[in-house]
Amino acid sequence: NGNAGFQQVLERLESDPVCQRLSLKSFLILPFQRITRLKLLLQNILKRTRPGSEEEVQATQASDALEKLIKDCNENVQRMKSTEELIYLSQKIEFECKIFPLISQSRRLVKCGELTALDFHNPSPKWKVTARPIYLHLFNDCLLLSRPKE
Repeated sequence: NGNAGFQQVLERLESDPVCQRLSLKSFLILPFQRITRLKLLLQNILKRTRPGSEEEVQATQASDALEKLIKDCNENVQRMKSTEELIYLSQKIEFECKIFPLISQSRRLVKCGELTALDFHNPSPKWKVTARPIYLHLFNDCLLLSRPKE
């Protein structure tokens, strides 16, 4: 989005009749969609093969290999999504000191959300309660609390 030249080239390519007006995203997703269609095809082949035949053994081996490939693809997609979340979060969060590297290969964002922090003050016989928003970011290896910039 930040590179105007890239956007112009992308728009020109996507409008080309050879691309059939498909977006870049659809071309990136297409190989994964084909893999999942292959899984369905192999399942149908397995239903129609004779039990105990050489064809059943080969189709079962192909199906197992395809299952492993799909599992690996899904894990890599999750890893990339997690890395993208960390990059986005690191752009939003400003640390007072840069001793905490937010982006790490092993770090994953598990849960995040806004909470309300309550501060209790007792300057007199009556309690005074102040509420302020804070954000909780739970990672697989640490917990980060942040507050909006004032």
